[in-house]
Amino acid sequence: MGLAEIARPLTDAGREGLAALLAAPRDAVIALDFDGTLAPIVPDPSRARAHPGVAPALRGLVPHVGAVAVVTGRPAALAVEYGGLAGLGGLVVLGHYGAERWEDGELTAPPPHPGVAAARAALPAVLAAAGAPDGTWVEDKGRSVAVHTRRTAEPVAAFELLREPVAELAAGHGLVVEPGRLVLELRPPGVDKGAALEGLLRERGARSVLYAGDDLGDVAAFAAVEKLRGRGLAGLLVCSGPAGGAAADAPVRELADRADLVVPGPAGVVELLSALGEAVAGAG
Repeated sequence: MGLAEIARPLTDAGREGLAALLAAPRDAVIALDFDGTLAPIVPDPSRARAHPGVAPALRGLVPHVGAVAVVTGRPAALAVEYGGLAGLGGLVVLGHYGAERWEDGELTAPPPHPGVAAARAALPAVLAAAGAPDGTWVEDKGRSVAVHTRRTAEPVAAFELLREPVAELAAGHGLVVEPGRLVLELRPPGVDKGAALEGLLRERGARSVLYAGDDLGDVAAFAAVEKLRGRGLAGLLVCSGPAGGAAADAPVRELADRADLVVPGPAGVVELLSALGEAVAGAG
């Protein structure tokens, strides 16, 4: 299937963004969330792996565009490992919402926020006092810590039960809570995907951008592109995941409502990226 059949933006801004990317790919940045966008959502995040078409699709894009980046809440090294991206030269991975950067096999990052360790130590008692149900579990990401409710008997109810006590704990240690698909992540303030994306766009002197995501953590990146459109940047916003669905998929619906283009999950993202790669390679 060709690009014209796959990429049919529903908005004028999206159509302008796609046209700008195709007209001058060397001035474009393609930035992508990981979980839910490049990798299917799974109950155990440690078992997440990128769709098998991701690495070939990115390999086809990297030589022809200004930059290809993965922007994720995961540690950058894990995104590289789980994505099978270690040998992909020219790729930038911004981990922990931009606090870490992996490029050409090198990882750079500032010291961890001290509040993360304090919150991590206090979290078991906070969850117990809140009556966290069986199946609630904590993921230690090093620079952040996440509380998952996906494995509980009533995941949405557990998520709502824990939202307030987790937020209070985060605030007490100078952290913020990033809600997502049945997960509450405690992380340092002032770091988000919007800021990470804006920094990369400035660095590369981009004139157009495609950003694809699926969850509430991607709202900041969507907002950054919407803001920069007002300053002359052309942008295409892509949601990974169909509109509608169960209550647990409310984050997907929120992004879908703001997106220029909705594709069916990671398989749809791969199809889009592959078609883009063929288009920009043919134009080069």
